[in-house]
Amino acid sequence: MKPLNLTVIGLTLGLLSAITFTLCILWDLALPAYSMMRVWELVLPGFRGITPASFVLGLAESFLYGVYAALVFVPLYNWLSRRIGAQPATGGMRHD
Repeated sequence: MKPLNLTVIGLTLGLLSAITFTLCILWDLALPAYSMMRVWELVLPGFRGITPASFVLGLAESFLYGVYAALVFVPLYNWLSRRIGAQPATGGMRHD
């Protein structure tokens, strides 16, 4: 089985996290009664309200959280897939 590429997965998860953060900030602006501002302030160090500087900081931190997830996930996945000798999924069909 081909190992996962750390760079590709890292960039993918980083961008996913950054896009999700941006969508959540837009949600906060559109519906302030349902704002997640307190959550962002707890999870993202230095994030204080919706200001341009705080948004850029939150965007960078969100991206880095995604990269961190890849740094943990990809080596573990590759190691376990080698150790267990996992076979690729066949969609429930046997190929004898």
